Amino acid sequence: MTDGKTLYLMRHAESSWSGTDLSDFDRTLNERGFRDAPAMGRRLKARGTLPEIILCSSAKRAMQTLETMDIGIEDVVFDERIYEASKGALLNTIQVLENRYSSAMLIGHNPAMTWLANQLSGTRIDTMPTCAIATIELDSTHWGNAASCPVKLLNFDYPEKTV
Repeated sequence: MTDGKTLYLMRHAESSWSGTDLSDFDRTLNERGFRDAPAMGRRLKARGTLPEIILCSSAKRAMQTLETMDIGIEDVVFDERIYEASKGALLNTIQVLENRYSSAMLIGHNPAMTWLANQLSGTRIDTMPTCAIATIELDSTHWGNAASCPVKLLNFDYPEKTV
């Protein structure tokens, strides 16, 4: 496949369950999350493949994941609809991307991120661990074809993965 779109699906880094007075939306990263997100950012940079645009849940832990990855992407959209989005809504978020972008990242939450990775890649991923990134190549020049065009899972990476 060539000249297609590259999609990075990322589950936010691990968050803290302490501070029971916080809503789920406002939970922050824990120590492991603050360690894993920069490591995954370094791995993306080392591969020399970074997205042109990032669509990120506006939940605190997702925004902190993006911030601590430190990958220097300026075209970022924070979207509260990604938090608790239905599977179909996440797919639609990708399908309505402007075709001028050849690559995009979606940072969200499970179980929808695992479902989307499976749906789009045609592979079986049991669960996307926290801070996991599934890199999927779409054999289309149109994001609208995301659910119907040939695809290839280029990489499935997560903090505990050994190369």
